[in-house]
Amino acid sequence: MAKLNFGGTVENVVTREEFPLEKAQEVLRNETVAVVGYGVQGPGQALNQLDNGINVIVGQRRDSKTWDKAVRDGFVPGETLFEIEEALQRGTIICYLLSDAAQIALWPTVQRHLTPGKALYFSHGFGITYNDQTGIVPPADVDVILVAPKGSGTSLRRMFLQGRGLNSSFAIHQDATGRAWERVVALGIAVGSGYLFETTFKKEVYSDLTGERGTLMGAIQGIFAAQYEVLRQRGHSPSEAFNETVEELTQSLMPLVAENGMDWMYANCSTTAQRGALDWWKKFRDATLPVFNELYTSVAEGKEAAKSISSNSQPDYREKLEVELTELRESEMWQAGKTVRSLRPENQPVEVE
Repeated sequence: MAKLNFGGTVENVVTREEFPLEKAQEVLRNETVAVVGYGVQGPGQALNQLDNGINVIVGQRRDSKTWDKAVRDGFVPGETLFEIEEALQRGTIICYLLSDAAQIALWPTVQRHLTPGKALYFSHGFGITYNDQTGIVPPADVDVILVAPKGSGTSLRRMFLQGRGLNSSFAIHQDATGRAWERVVALGIAVGSGYLFETTFKKEVYSDLTGERGTLMGAIQGIFAAQYEVLRQRGHSPSEAFNETVEELTQSLMPLVAENGMDWMYANCSTTAQRGALDWWKKFRDATLPVFNELYTSVAEGKEAAKSISSNSQPDYREKLEVELTELRESEMWQAGKTVRSLRPENQPVEVE
């Protein structure tokens, strides 16, 4: 494990150079990795492991949409695709990739199959960190490990097929076998991580819940909506408001920031844009800092977990969710976005003579 300097702070990281795929394959050679859950993270992680030569099986409910998807993806019923209980029995490493609410519901079944020496693998620290609410307390004689790709399963798979890697955090909650470290790192490489950085289950879920509610989704949608509303109220057209709020950011600027950093972006924009950005970024920081502190405190105190468990466990959860998503989908801003996306050159028909 290498020690790298990140802005003055030294962190433990693992790269694919020091832990190549061949080493991961050797560590996992006698393991059967059972991926339970084929929704958000499951397909990307399972398919990447399969393509990387790992003995991976999928556990899913028969006659479900996700069972059918796994079949379409190449998993074979009775060979690499099984009912959940059989997959749990066969697996030596259980990749527990169901939603947080579904993990709570299935936990008594999973627990029965956690025989000594197995490993229980998560991609989110929720179930373990908030075990006073989830009831997920693994037996002491199994490894409990985590690899959390910093992006969706779709992105993980897409980047893998492009020959790239999505960075992931890793953590060890319980090392019963003395092999937890090599198991978790091997799995991190096998699922297609770019590099792996060390964390804990608690830090992973605290940062993840804060990020999802913050800059990754909640805050960015709020900022988009505020700027779009101001531009529309001041007489700008939907197309102009959307392009200046969302399109230019996502299509032009963010790819360059990802490639070179925000400092490079500031140094390579017009002097007018540069001056304005330097003058205003601290005002936005100061305005939002109290909100982020409130958010992090709510996460750390378990309030966000309680809200999620309560909401996601309701029988009409899907119906209520659809109402909220419809509000977003049908808002003028995202209807304008739908039109703008259709006008991108790659989405225009090509005339062939």
